[in-house]
Amino acid sequence: MTNKKSNRGTGHPTESRGDASRSSNSGSASEKKTEPAPRKKLFGTDGIRGTANQFPITPDVILRVGQAMGLILMRAPARNKVPKVVIGKDTRLSGYMVENALTSGLNSMGVHVELVGPLPTPGIGFLTRNMRADAGVVISASHNAYVDNGIKIFGPDGYKIPDTMEREIEELVATADFTASLAESPLIGRSKRIDDADGRYIVHAKNAFPLEYTLEGLRIVLDCAHGAAYKVAPMIFRELGAECIVLGNQPNGFNVNDKSGALYPDRVAESVLQYRADVGIALDGDADRVVMVDDSGQVVNGDHILAVCALHLKEQGRLPKDTVVATQMSNFAFDRLMQSHGIRVVRVDVGDKYVVEEMRKHGYVLGGEQSGHIIFHEHTTTGDGVIAALNVLAVMKSKSASLKALNAILEDYPQVLVNTRVRRRENLSQIKGYRELIERVEAQLKGEGRVFVRFSGTEPVVRVLLEGRDRSEISRYAEEIAGFLERELS
Repeated sequence: MTNKKSNRGTGHPTESRGDASRSSNSGSASEKKTEPAPRKKLFGTDGIRGTANQFPITPDVILRVGQAMGLILMRAPARNKVPKVVIGKDTRLSGYMVENALTSGLNSMGVHVELVGPLPTPGIGFLTRNMRADAGVVISASHNAYVDNGIKIFGPDGYKIPDTMEREIEELVATADFTASLAESPLIGRSKRIDDADGRYIVHAKNAFPLEYTLEGLRIVLDCAHGAAYKVAPMIFRELGAECIVLGNQPNGFNVNDKSGALYPDRVAESVLQYRADVGIALDGDADRVVMVDDSGQVVNGDHILAVCALHLKEQGRLPKDTVVATQMSNFAFDRLMQSHGIRVVRVDVGDKYVVEEMRKHGYVLGGEQSGHIIFHEHTTTGDGVIAALNVLAVMKSKSASLKALNAILEDYPQVLVNTRVRRRENLSQIKGYRELIERVEAQLKGEGRVFVRFSGTEPVVRVLLEGRDRSEISRYAEEIAGFLERELS
């Protein structure tokens, strides 16, 4: 994908601020009238995320998040007499701070906590169900640099909590006085560390690989991004018989995702060629996404992984309703390929949570994102990089084919992404002239491409994505649409 970042528009959204310059003799406190500060949003498209020691990833806020979770769990019917929460994390330095603050908040409300240490995000989804916990939490900022951190919350079923519960937690953190709800001294929650969590996840992941096959004879380059899978992933592939050359397995708190892992697959590609490996596997910091590399050094992204696996499941009669779920960012060529094989593509909003929701609603078993979040619903409740890679390796074994041969089925259309900063957000369809502009561009593409425009979930940015057969043509259209939106939203 081409990601062309526009420098248009330097403005930022205006913030409502209180009057910090008020004089000390301006009258009594009862006479002062100030506008209430705007409520700050905690949850984004995938949990809570931000820079460590800045809102919302500060000890005081995280403590209140734990208390809000605890209050909800204590009020609601729970699996256990005393509610229990499993907490895992990746390897970034601030994980200790966040873990302690969150644990303290939960304990203060009478909730027991079980700490499993570094483990992939999908591993926490699995353990939450497997250990019969009432909730699970992953402390991670996924593919972000070490300076960031975040929280992803799973319900007792192992799925990420719905938007309604996120809003409830957000409301409690912003407004609740937890003092009256604190547990009495004898009922304060306990915390303990679980030593065998790694082993449980390793067995779970290996069960996603067919029993009739092994990985013997395969040489794999595996990049763990110095992240949550640095211990478990090498063990999984080696126990299945692969020769495994491991990169990114020396975390020090600062190097998670640092020029390694799924965001930097070129590193794996170079090593695949250097060691004459059969395949490369690049995970991100919390191992919920994967990018692969074939034996020629060609990068295989999430769209291609989905395509290889969808066609294989269809051949085996294991693709319910002949349907696969993708997001709005998946390449237009993916739709064309699926249609040519009688497979329907359902597109949802960006975010593996929304992919999973659509899969659960209609009984689909395969879905994912171009970025490498791939969900095999028979095995996992969220994106799982290790299980996705194992499924691709299973197709290779089943067909006695290289990844390069399997990957040749899909040739991406050129893609251009222009990011433009704006001052405000509006319903795009209500902007005068916008609908006509999009319809004109779509008509010029003549069914051989598409237009997708959305606001960023975390920045004052509008993203304009164009796909088509002619890169120069779609680049012009992308710049035209981005320029129009910059003018209208500045």
